[in-house]
Amino acid sequence: MSVKLGIAPIAWSNDDMPELGGDTPLEQCLSEASEAGFSGIESGGKFPKKSNELIPLLKKYNLKLCSGWYGANLRINSVKEEIELVQDQLKLFQDCNAPCIVFAEVSDSIAGDPKRSLSTRPKMSDQEWRNFCVKISEIGKYLEDQGMPLAYHHHMGTVIESQQDTERLLENTTDHVKLILDTGHMLFSGGNFIEIAKNFREKIIHVHCKDMRENILKKSLQEDLSFQQAFLQGAFTVPGDGCIDYKPLLNFLKKSDYEGWLVVEAEQDPSKANPLEYAKIGYNYLSKVCKDVNLIVKS
Repeated sequence: MSVKLGIAPIAWSNDDMPELGGDTPLEQCLSEASEAGFSGIESGGKFPKKSNELIPLLKKYNLKLCSGWYGANLRINSVKEEIELVQDQLKLFQDCNAPCIVFAEVSDSIAGDPKRSLSTRPKMSDQEWRNFCVKISEIGKYLEDQGMPLAYHHHMGTVIESQQDTERLLENTTDHVKLILDTGHMLFSGGNFIEIAKNFREKIIHVHCKDMRENILKKSLQEDLSFQQAFLQGAFTVPGDGCIDYKPLLNFLKKSDYEGWLVVEAEQDPSKANPLEYAKIGYNYLSKVCKDVNLIVKS
């Protein structure tokens, strides 16, 4: 079996905090991602929104678009309204042959609010859960019919954060709702990403390889920091620089015939964590672990 290695642009420029890497040109990000060895990159706020501009830019650096974030408000919007809102990104991803769309519910999310602590993240009542699962199943079917599968992103500070939340979502939605497994977010929420992988392997179509610094992870939870405080203090890092051993996960993915993308992602302050340096750490580490478990990395 084989996988492809990609990276998220958030190490160079943070869309939620433009002061972090705000003056970093997009071409520097693309050039350094390619230099580090990656064959794909996820989309970001600085990326062109039209495929006739983005495709040539990606080709210039030998990169493919390997997905990207879409923040939904399905708890507030109707399915029809959300489908209208996703159209531009859907068209861009279709034109660029992206494998899926990284989809997360962001209504009332605390992730972008420096004053809200981790414990104040939003939660849904049982009735809202039922309504939400019906709605996301509908939009999942729509996106699948458009050739752009919905890969749901469990995320700290949102209504789908924990292992329990993720399992509840997957158990109460149709097969049209797939999963992006994010190692860092699942660890941060106290969950076990290996259990999720084994119990819902057929749902996993995308993987974010986000690592964590254990001491800052513990501090963030003990002091109930905000999400922004946690990552500004260095909670996140790339594989090979944190506390996660990726060998068990990649060995399982190899044995279960996973053939998608492994995407390095880590919110960090680029003035403190040089993006190119950390990109190389993540690429070299994942490449080595893939080799150790006989998982071929395709370019």
